Amino acid sequence: MTCASCANRIERKLNKLDGVVATVNYSTEKARVAFPQTVSPEQLLETVGQAGYAATLPPAPDAPAAPGEVNGDASGVDRVDPTRALRDRLLISLVLTVPVVAMAMVPAFQFTYWQWASLALAAPVVVWGAWPFHRAAWVNLRHGATTMDTLISVGTLAAFGWSLYALFLGTAGTPGMTHPFRFTIERSDGAGNIYLEAAAGVTTFLLAGRYAEARAKRQSGAALRALLEMGAKDVAVLRDGSEVRIPVGDLAVGDEFVVRPGEKVATDGVVVEGSSAVDASMLTGESVPVEVGVGDVVVGATVNSGGRLLVRATRVGGDTQLAQMARLVEDAQNGKAQVQRLADRISGIFVPIVIALAIGTMGFWLGTGSGWTAAFTAAISVLIIACPCALGLATPTALMVGTGRGAQLGILIKGPEVLESTRQVDTVVLDKTGTVTTGQMTLREVVAAPGEDRDEVLRVAASLEHGSEHPIARAIVSGGEDRGIARVGVESFTSIDGLGVQGVVDGQAAVIGRPQLLTDWSIVVGPEIEAALAEARRNGTTPVVIGWDGQARGILIVSDAVKTTSAQAISRLRDLGLTPYLLTGDNGEAARTVAAEVGIAPEHVIADVMPADKAAVVQRFQAEGKVVAMVGDGVNDAAALAAADLGMSMGTGTDVAIEASDLTLVRGDLRVAPDAIRLARRTLSTIKGNLFWAFGYNVAAIPLAAAGLLNPMLAGAAMALSSVFVVTNSLRLRGFRADA
Repeated sequence: MTCASCANRIERKLNKLDGVVATVNYSTEKARVAFPQTVSPEQLLETVGQAGYAATLPPAPDAPAAPGEVNGDASGVDRVDPTRALRDRLLISLVLTVPVVAMAMVPAFQFTYWQWASLALAAPVVVWGAWPFHRAAWVNLRHGATTMDTLISVGTLAAFGWSLYALFLGTAGTPGMTHPFRFTIERSDGAGNIYLEAAAGVTTFLLAGRYAEARAKRQSGAALRALLEMGAKDVAVLRDGSEVRIPVGDLAVGDEFVVRPGEKVATDGVVVEGSSAVDASMLTGESVPVEVGVGDVVVGATVNSGGRLLVRATRVGGDTQLAQMARLVEDAQNGKAQVQRLADRISGIFVPIVIALAIGTMGFWLGTGSGWTAAFTAAISVLIIACPCALGLATPTALMVGTGRGAQLGILIKGPEVLESTRQVDTVVLDKTGTVTTGQMTLREVVAAPGEDRDEVLRVAASLEHGSEHPIARAIVSGGEDRGIARVGVESFTSIDGLGVQGVVDGQAAVIGRPQLLTDWSIVVGPEIEAALAEARRNGTTPVVIGWDGQARGILIVSDAVKTTSAQAISRLRDLGLTPYLLTGDNGEAARTVAAEVGIAPEHVIADVMPADKAAVVQRFQAEGKVVAMVGDGVNDAAALAAADLGMSMGTGTDVAIEASDLTLVRGDLRVAPDAIRLARRTLSTIKGNLFWAFGYNVAAIPLAAAGLLNPMLAGAAMALSSVFVVTNSLRLRGFRADA
């Protein structure tokens, strides 16, 4: 494909097949096709061939990569740069074109036989330099189609052909002929005018635009290539007790492999032996390594910073988190926004209209007696200036640069239609656990009974709970370690399901858990402890009581800790014009406590919501006329994420939530949510700016060209510069920065 009209033609052909829904993206050179069982992939390829193009089926997501490639994309240093051939064609054409344009524009450079020197220099540019345009125009003509390449080919060949006529059969070849540079067209018989500078100049300008486009496509796809290339290339697998080095593509689920310090984890798995710190910054952006041990999950492409690990592979190939992230980026770049569909439809009918306008322009000038020169020049100007290359570049370049920049910032945009959703969002619904909060219990406070020492209460509690795996127990143990409390050994440890634990600490029988457990032990809970319990419950936290020697000695209050960044994130969401709501299955007191901490109004707290009802809450808001964004991380959020106008999942959440969402926030930091919305809105505004420029340019320029106010040289320069503007404007998105 050479332009958006090509993509539009292929898309129309595919969609004519019964039951087929196809989207063809010119920028990524890929088609996404949904087809019934009655249509075979071979029929799809044949249909593309009948349209005058060629296509191949993509490799399976989990297909092993060829040597030196990752998922079909070469990753070695010998990768061929697809823009190199176009760059060489551009540079050679530029070297030949500059003297042609200089001689045509500056009369002082027009020596005796300058016109013949111009012909010698311009001919290779028009024939060889513009060959991609001529070839594409011919292929489309054979299939009864016209594209933007048709305009380019007809315009340059017409200008070149007229110049040959004037040189060989007219008076332009006369020694000493001069050709002054002028903005307006004077009436003459045309036999003394040559347009070699227009033919060569337009070709070079167009090649420059195509090269800029190709560079933009390659640079904006760099994020996807970087994701694909993060993974390890080979891995040491345990086979019969010895290590065997194999390519990562040969790794199977259940294989156990060794990760030494400094090596990348080959694929997603579970640690079965050893402990270490794993650096996941390349995937999550978090700079602090994560401590892992036996039973912990590790992700492929992260780096082992510490000791030796033995890992059992749980997901390989296309199922790994890395592959899923890469697929999200690629899907976003393969999709097509509504604004792009509009541009494609317009470009599909634009070309024949422009050709008709050019013919009409020539007929009008001839009919008014202006002569062949004025008529032909005006018609050529219309053909050249109307070429809607900027129109074809407007959307895909901005989409690709925007989604690529998002991937670098840890924002994965699932599809371009997401961009249109962000513009109107006015309400953001936030899941509490794992989104606003860490999702992990943390020791908030230790309340000692009158006459008791808080550190002693915590020392006994942490010693007792060290033998339990309960989340509350882990929170108390971690709280003791954070406060520098030294634990002691526990004898006769016993865990009582649903109530708490008991054991002997320093020769004293102690018990910690629910108040009922202490009652069963005939331990007295005094009024001060009762009051502290009631206060903790009112605040939505979870209190446990500890006692020994027949007396309650204190309570330890644990709760799901609010992320330190949540309040800042919610403030930024409000600055974007969004109204935040907190949605949770927890009780109202707990929810309101968290809401107050992060700055959400009490009336915007929706608590005691069953998982199945979260989607109903979103739909209720939508029925009230709100445009809703939902942020969540769990399986229970998936339906709400899918129901929302804009679903954003935390990258630390479940696969189900990630699949159901439109945006994935890789780092699990809520501050990325406002950044994601800002980026999406910025990308959409860039697309609209590009389209406005492309449409406005053609609307304004075609009448000027038809009126003979633009010569072909200036028309070609202006048209090519509009394409360069669109690409440059899109590349500005690479400078998007997340809020500090």
